[in-house]
Amino acid sequence: MKKMFYTLVLLLAGVVPAFAGEGGAAVGGLVKALSALGAGLAIGLAAAGAGAGQGQAVRGTQEAMARNPQMAGKLTTTMFIGLAIIEALAIYGLVIALILLYANPLAG
Repeated sequence: MKKMFYTLVLLLAGVVPAFAGEGGAAVGGLVKALSALGAGLAIGLAAAGAGAGQGQAVRGTQEAMARNPQMAGKLTTTMFIGLAIIEALAIYGLVIALILLYANPLAG
């Protein structure tokens, strides 16, 4: 996984100087393409992280309820508060993706 990431970084680092002499049009296109790539990564990683976190939260709550059924009401309430906070982190990823796509001053 690290090797693939480093390969991608080196590939992108090698592409940027190739467009340096072309002027603003080519660089603008490259910035738009990299913005789209960054937006996809932002929302994908945010969704994956939120999904994993929510799965862990629900699993822990279910195990706790199985051990102590009298606490089910309090555990459920606390779980839903935690799930809302985790979902807010996924929404931050969406906001970052939208900023990269629509409010990027370099891509214009």
